[in-house]
Amino acid sequence: MKYFIVLLLFIIAPFTAQSQTYEIGGFVGGANYIGDVGSTSYISPNTTAFGAIFKWNRSARHAFRGSITRASIEGNDADSDDVRRRQRGYNFTNTVTELSVGLEYTFWDFNMYGGKPVSTPYLYTGLTYFWYDALSKNDVTDVIAKSDNAASLAIPMVVGYKFYLGGNLVLGAEIGARYTFTDALDGNNPIKSLEDIDTLKFGNVDSNDWYVFTGLTLTFTFGRQPCYCNF
Repeated sequence: MKYFIVLLLFIIAPFTAQSQTYEIGGFVGGANYIGDVGSTSYISPNTTAFGAIFKWNRSARHAFRGSITRASIEGNDADSDDVRRRQRGYNFTNTVTELSVGLEYTFWDFNMYGGKPVSTPYLYTGLTYFWYDALSKNDVTDVIAKSDNAASLAIPMVVGYKFYLGGNLVLGAEIGARYTFTDALDGNNPIKSLEDIDTLKFGNVDSNDWYVFTGLTLTFTFGRQPCYCNF
């Protein structure tokens, strides 16, 4: 529950300042993982991801953004183009829950009050803190098992395109890769708390894991028409 409290504080804080335009809504799409097990495709959604998004639009070109997203991720060597991975035959599943805050920047002015249809590509980055199941594999079986709970940081790198639909609705389509600061999502490099048990390391232990979200956002705008002249 603590990450929900942090996001709630992030949402409430802007209302202590001069009113601007806010957006609240959701994300739905797919997720895929990039690491030492399974396919090496960068964008290949094979599981479901969903979450909630809040934005504080500080100008027609940038907004502060916070989100909570939850997804399952999985990898199966049988899906790999690498013959060595297919022969190895490992697979795993994991669950990722992330809290992300950062800045969304639009390439063109996104003024929803101009009386015209408006759309723009955008970039988002910031800092992500996420929770996951720490996995490990012993040297006897081929099973990668859930052993512990863990958390780590990641850097989100998101590119998208959004459209103002009218009626206070904004639709976006985006692809977002997360570079994580851990190599333990797939069990190939167990975290330190698991090193005392009989675990096996495999793959490239010098390369961290990634996960990618691909999907749609739909947000509802509210708040009085902003004055962007001070930004």
